[in-house]
Amino acid sequence: QLQFVESGGGLVQPGGSLRLSCAASGFTLADYLIGWFRQAPGKEREGVSCINTSDGSTYYGNSVKGRFTISRDNAKNTVYLQMNSLKPEDTAVYYCAPECELVAANRFGVWSQGTQVTVSS
Repeated sequence: QLQFVESGGGLVQPGGSLRLSCAASGFTLADYLIGWFRQAPGKEREGVSCINTSDGSTYYGNSVKGRFTISRDNAKNTVYLQMNSLKPEDTAVYYCAPECELVAANRFGVWSQGTQVTVSS
């Protein structure tokens, strides 16, 4: 059974950093694209970043480009999202999924449990 377990969310001041982890079980990460998504209150879920865990190629949304870094450790079957220079507008519940596009991720239907990231002074 494909599953993700997330960790690393929390409360941070603007300008601070957090690292999210997404550990996979029941499948090999290197066989999939892995995406990070987020959903803020009252807003639709949106894609944040994505990695091809096979070749390491990455994608970032415009709002996080230059601040967030996605990486993977295939030996640990884990994908990370390093978030620096956090802004209040980054506040959301963050999820990982085995796709890069939201439509495909919803179709696949496997999501992590979500972790709250709150950026506030």
